[in-house]
Amino acid sequence: MNTHDDPARVLLRAFPDTPAHLHDLHDRLTARAQTDGVLDIAYRIVDSPIGGLLLAATDVGLVRVAFSHEDYDAVLQSLSDRISPRILDAPVRLDAAARELDEYFAGRRRTFDLPLDRRLARGFRRTVLLHLSEIDYGDTATYASVARLSGNPKAVRAVGTACATNPLPVVVPCHRVVRSDGTMGGYLGGVEAKRMLLALETA
Repeated sequence: MNTHDDPARVLLRAFPDTPAHLHDLHDRLTARAQTDGVLDIAYRIVDSPIGGLLLAATDVGLVRVAFSHEDYDAVLQSLSDRISPRILDAPVRLDAAARELDEYFAGRRRTFDLPLDRRLARGFRRTVLLHLSEIDYGDTATYASVARLSGNPKAVRAVGTACATNPLPVVVPCHRVVRSDGTMGGYLGGVEAKRMLLALETA
């Protein structure tokens, strides 16, 4: 049982023989919560070649992409603390994000056209993340070059921190930032995930 699910979803999954009308009821209640403006954050979990990804969105846009090893419960608690406790497993709001990620991993998409809610990144970190989208699909940039683009050539370590705390990995391509010697450098999703993403984009 996934403790990060909303209570209704947990109960429905715990009893697989639950009548279909109760699943329908959950879906209707979720839709009603969104219509009434009491659903501040919707989330869903999708599969990908680099493992499960938790996607979360506000009414502004995609706000968080989290890798499975980050601990989904901790991620949802952080979203509750920093944005709103009104969070629900409501996949429909994430349909476009899930579709675009599927297309990306299938090699059919090079850029994302999703509205993004960037409130989780502030100050210099936000500036860095805004510049990451300037690195073209299939290309890489060094931490030093991103520091220069961001207006502070000496802030190479701060660029590394911004990439390591990127709330929207994959969609905001911090995986395209590498060390000056061409080696991978760190990655929130793990070095192997970074290598897979770069290999996908250069195939």
